[in-house]
Amino acid sequence: MIENVKLTPLEAPKFVKTKSMSYEQDGVSKLWEIAEVHDSVAILIYNTDLEKFIMVKQFRPAVYLKNEDGFTLELCAGIVDKPSSLEQIAREEVLEECGYDCGALEKITSFYTAVGFAGAQQSLYYVEVNESQKVSEGGGIEMEQIEVLYLSHKEAKALILDESIARTPGIMFALSWWFSHH
Repeated sequence: MIENVKLTPLEAPKFVKTKSMSYEQDGVSKLWEIAEVHDSVAILIYNTDLEKFIMVKQFRPAVYLKNEDGFTLELCAGIVDKPSSLEQIAREEVLEECGYDCGALEKITSFYTAVGFAGAQQSLYYVEVNESQKVSEGGGIEMEQIEVLYLSHKEAKALILDESIARTPGIMFALSWWFSHH
């Protein structure tokens, strides 16, 4: 249950820094508001024993302001906020959020997100896991409240275009990639 919602200006932000960018383009002075944010990794996880995709459901305050529910269905993901390789960060996220100690990742692609105001780059990976690699229940760390979900092929295919479910472009792209390659 969400209660007592208040919006206030950021003081000493940890993850998002708002800025005003002035520049000239073709001799015309311009001003643009931007948010400086971390790049990220996202991982499409497929459990070969269960023949299901592993996704996460979590509360996103910014989505709550748009739909008064705030829960999104997403790929396992995390921000790039340390000097580790993208692959290492991705493996750590799979362990923290979903509870699997995964092996080699396959890079699908990278792309820019929120290009109108942030322009962060997300690197998208694919990994297969099995039940022998499950070492915990996952659920995230600290204040995260992540629910691990398992979707069948049919449920995942339906999710791609189901506007009734708050989902990310990354999940839609990754599933479309999987269904066109497998």
